[in-house]
Amino acid sequence: MGSTTATEILASLGTNPFWTLHEILKTGRWVDLSHTADESTPLWSKFTKMSRSTLFNLEEHGFQAHVFTHVGQWGTHVDPPSHFHGDLRSLDQLAVREQFLPLVVIDIHAKVAANPDYTVSMDDVKDWELRNGAIPRGAFVALRTDWSKRWPDHVSMMNLDADGVSHTPGWSREVIDYLFDSRDATACGHETLDTDPGAATSRSDFSLETLVLSKDRYQVELLANLSDVPEAGGVVVVAFPKVAGATGFPARVFAIAPL
Repeated sequence: MGSTTATEILASLGTNPFWTLHEILKTGRWVDLSHTADESTPLWSKFTKMSRSTLFNLEEHGFQAHVFTHVGQWGTHVDPPSHFHGDLRSLDQLAVREQFLPLVVIDIHAKVAANPDYTVSMDDVKDWELRNGAIPRGAFVALRTDWSKRWPDHVSMMNLDADGVSHTPGWSREVIDYLFDSRDATACGHETLDTDPGAATSRSDFSLETLVLSKDRYQVELLANLSDVPEAGGVVVVAFPKVAGATGFPARVFAIAPL
């Protein structure tokens, strides 16, 4: 006998199955995973800060409209593959099916508190799988470091030493390969400014970000509030404009998790 299809499962929920599904999701915990961004938002030192100007105002025109100037990698943002690889997909080429995903949170915040240079290990991932089962295919895998609690203090986010070396946590090559090659993850995300740990970015080494995007997958940087979602069982929505050829853009990311 064949397995039950998603349509059959939803049909069993009522006469308007997708509306019923929405009612079910509404009973969960909705958590905003995006920072509020403005002119003082922390960003990579080589990028210019955001600016805005008023094009129309209420007093003269009866409505408001602003012009915003900012780099694509501003605030909580999406990096599509084309950010580092011009022959791979740009933002508008990411499918909407890639924007609503199972959420996996790998929690290393206690290890980061003891060592800000900590990078996630395969032991961390295997421990997650021992507790929760295999990482589901197509997941969005988020790295919880609690670094977002330093926001919006740019100095604290960078955590430079006397020699100008940044001490921030990050991903590791073996974990990235495992998540995308063995577990077929759709995307990953983190709370820091970069995929690579600060010790690497301080010498302009962005090899891990290059690796993620080379797999034709996307990532989200500067996530917030990962401490408010469970390590398993939630889903994530990654929303962003469909800008032709964009190599990055601010995103509104949120999770829906069991109560």
